Amino acid sequence: MRSPISWRLPASWYVFRSDDRLLLIIAGAMVGVCSGVAAVALNQALVAVLGWLRPYRTEAWAFLLPALGAALSSLFLNKIMREGAGHGVPEVIYSVSRYGGLMRFRSSFSRLISSCLTIGSGGSAGPEAPIVMSGSAIGSNIARVLGLNDRQRVALVGCGAAGAISAIFNAPIAGLIFAMEVILGEWAASNLIPIAIAAVAGTEISHLLQGKQIPFSHHHFEIGSIDVMACIGLAVFTALASILLTRSIRTIHHKADGIRLPAWLRAAGGGCTVGLIGLYLPVVLGEGYHAIREMMEGQFAPGLGLVCIAVLAKILATALTLGSGGSGGIFAPCLVIGSFTGLAYHRALVYLWPGVDWVQEGCFVLLGMAGLISGILQAPLTGIFLIIEITGGYEVILPLLIVSAISTSLCHYFEPASFYLKDLVEKGQVLRPGTDARVLADLEVRELLETDCITVHPDMLLRDFVDIVKQSRRNLFPVEDRQTRQFQGVIYMDDIRPYLFDPLMYDTVLVGQLMNARVATVSPDDDVVDVLERMDADRLFNMPVVANHRFLGMISKSTLLDQYRKELMVQTYHLNR
Repeated sequence: MRSPISWRLPASWYVFRSDDRLLLIIAGAMVGVCSGVAAVALNQALVAVLGWLRPYRTEAWAFLLPALGAALSSLFLNKIMREGAGHGVPEVIYSVSRYGGLMRFRSSFSRLISSCLTIGSGGSAGPEAPIVMSGSAIGSNIARVLGLNDRQRVALVGCGAAGAISAIFNAPIAGLIFAMEVILGEWAASNLIPIAIAAVAGTEISHLLQGKQIPFSHHHFEIGSIDVMACIGLAVFTALASILLTRSIRTIHHKADGIRLPAWLRAAGGGCTVGLIGLYLPVVLGEGYHAIREMMEGQFAPGLGLVCIAVLAKILATALTLGSGGSGGIFAPCLVIGSFTGLAYHRALVYLWPGVDWVQEGCFVLLGMAGLISGILQAPLTGIFLIIEITGGYEVILPLLIVSAISTSLCHYFEPASFYLKDLVEKGQVLRPGTDARVLADLEVRELLETDCITVHPDMLLRDFVDIVKQSRRNLFPVEDRQTRQFQGVIYMDDIRPYLFDPLMYDTVLVGQLMNARVATVSPDDDVVDVLERMDADRLFNMPVVANHRFLGMISKSTLLDQYRKELMVQTYHLNR
């Protein structure tokens, strides 16, 4: 009799699974390819939508196009996908810090469609954050299919983010740094190679499908000492623009949330206002890369006054688009605002000191972009290498370092958390690797339980209790009802010490008379961080753990800190692998 057919994986699969580094390298390449395809798909979709709507831009009712796109985007996310509006990147960081990179499959395409509707109709946003969310969700779901653990899944989420940024900007180094610096918040050696491979894979897919091109052409700049000194002033202005953009988006978002209207109507209102601004300043509409190309080439005609107005108008348009519920990212708006800021600064220098031989204005346009990206993300390396790669110029590395470092430092002083992390930090939802909060978050009350406590009953005589004290090595005793087993309180040795040395009290005092019935308790589902804060606030070293009025055990600060030390050693080991 023939045995039933059994499906067996080839022996090579088990070799593949047994080598963690090889597993992540191959899986990272897969994620990079898929992220690259998603980036190209969104880019081509935006080109198609913009081309389709171009003939209608001259109509009198064209200001309604951004309103229509924002409304459709909001309806799609909230009603069909059941996902709230957002920038995308904070959601990825949250999943990494709290859920081991676990993301839903629909997130791999939901933001692509919603951002295409918002940006394609003229909303002031960029496609980068939706692409990052899509790539990260692809990495998370590939990890789920392969049955990987949390640490490996987080690495593939980083691979997805790197592949997405690399593909959309043709910038593999910037993609790698963005994933490590912004998304993962750590520079673990075990993640470096797979993320680098994913970044290269995403770039190569972009090259294959839409040609080898850098977004902006580059000209050689002769930078003098006076130009380098002027970069300090530019950094101050890019920091101010970064802070203004961050606070404008948050302000409009809070104001919009307070309006009692459906989300799609609020998004439509913001889009309509953006459309009205675009009637007078078309440069604020869409991602705005065409304006950057003109500024880099020195062909942007408007004068200093109009450029300054364009900076403020683009900030307002971006805040209205994203703050009112539109879908998109801040990369492209930051690049445009940074370009305008750099151009305005250069033209102001030329106006004030016409006799100085300043470098071409395209150089300050480039530096302004780096200052905005570095300031608003508080990620200077991402800003530096992104600008270098998307322009193809390396001779500006010194002024780039100056502008990025100063802009980041100033923004951090006024806004301690970056744009992506601010809401998460305020809600206590971001836990970066290696931090106390992250280590403690990986611990649970149940694994810290001390169950060697001897329980006593409230109707027990002090004489019987003394016999129990002789057998115990602890200085506290939980009290529970003899019949119902419900927790009643705790007896602390320090509180009853006088009674122990008075034999006349042994047969006249009951345990129930000596116990502390108002003791603070802990639930097994409580967060360990909260438990430790309560211990510190009340100066406690032990707390009873109670569930459904039943005593489960004790949690002590000594056990908690000992387990913390062990968990820190484990996480440090993985960081240094």
